Amino acid sequence: MTATQTKTRNTAKKAPKKKTARTGNGADPNFETFNIRDYLRLELFPHFLCPGCGHGIATRAFLWAVHENGIEKDQLAIVSGIGCSGRMGAYIDASTFHVTHGRPLAFATGLALARPDLKVVVITGDGDALAIGGNHLIHACRHNLDMTCLLLNNEVYGMTGGQVSPTTSESRFTTTTPEGNIEPVFDSCELAKAAGAGFVGREVTLQVPGLKNLIKEALDHPGFSFVEIISDCTEIYGRKNELGESAEMILSQKISMKPDTYGNVVDQPFRPNALDTGVIAKTDRPEYGATYRSHAAQVQAKFGSKGK
Repeated sequence: MTATQTKTRNTAKKAPKKKTARTGNGADPNFETFNIRDYLRLELFPHFLCPGCGHGIATRAFLWAVHENGIEKDQLAIVSGIGCSGRMGAYIDASTFHVTHGRPLAFATGLALARPDLKVVVITGDGDALAIGGNHLIHACRHNLDMTCLLLNNEVYGMTGGQVSPTTSESRFTTTTPEGNIEPVFDSCELAKAAGAGFVGREVTLQVPGLKNLIKEALDHPGFSFVEIISDCTEIYGRKNELGESAEMILSQKISMKPDTYGNVVDQPFRPNALDTGVIAKTDRPEYGATYRSHAAQVQAKFGSKGK
């Protein structure tokens, strides 16, 4: 799909049957349980993800958050760029927009300004958002326009051959760092916080309920919300660095936080994660869309509709 094409959700499907939680132990009989199939374009399956890829877990957590926040699919607009993360939008049964590499935040800015009634969500990756798209991320944070950015960080350009990315850990092997990466890791949450994002958070795919709750809070925030999701690339990155199978990689995501719980499953974990998780920053800065519309109304009232 090109940058000039959109794909809207399939409205011809029969509405899914409601499923209610069991009424035992104080459960609410009116609560509709989450079924991820209700939010997917099943005709596009099987998906293209490698076995054990963390992006599928991240997508499930996101759709779970959408469900619990009561966001209707007709009101959900997803913009994604190029890469494994960018492909996630294609599988979601909502209004989706697949754009050029590094530009999803730029496209989403125009969409959110033109359609403030929509819940606009950007799904991007570490290369898409921090390398070619880094400038757009900085200014999206600075503007504080009401939209949510989910950055799926797997430390590598997985789709295009396994090249080094801005978040590749030091000493890790990639196709472009055959002797190990010598560049320091880019902390995207510190960047977003410094650039003025209204909400900044981070979580790992190991903690699905925690990740879901963090995304729920980000979706509710009236301003630009940024969530970094530490995912894992089992095939392109994990194999090359001998990080074990998918289960070993995902258990290692918090190995330095809870070493007694998870243990040293491999000599060198996927990420010896001493990074902060949860809500990292939250402010009540003015939301750009509301400020822009208020300013436009004042200018129009002052000069008239013709701008004279």
